[in-house]
Amino acid sequence: MFKRVLFVFILFIALVSCYSPSRDCQAFKTGEFLFDYQIGDSQKQGRFIRGENFSVDYYENKVDSASIRWINDCEFVLQDLKSKVGIHYKIIKTTDSSYTFEYKNAVKDPNRKVVVKTGTAVRLK
Repeated sequence: MFKRVLFVFILFIALVSCYSPSRDCQAFKTGEFLFDYQIGDSQKQGRFIRGENFSVDYYENKVDSASIRWINDCEFVLQDLKSKVGIHYKIIKTTDSSYTFEYKNAVKDPNRKVVVKTGTAVRLK
């Protein structure tokens, strides 16, 4: 009985470990997207238009621009054109109309804890 349970458990672990979420990152390199984000207790929504080399963000009646440096098909760094602050993004899952991503500061500060946040962007165009 124990061997049967152990076999089923190992088979289950093997099947689950082989699962990999869909990642067609190339399809999301450019376009117009909506995303939700949170500031404090408030849920907000922003929009951005991303081209090959630049991204323009629209949020809270503001417009912000950033340059894009692709690391690979699924990772890139956005660097704000004014402040020069960089944010590292990693696309972790895609669907036909959206992608889920993780993001964090691109520059490591030894005095600050690394905070990784997640979000989802939905394609408009």
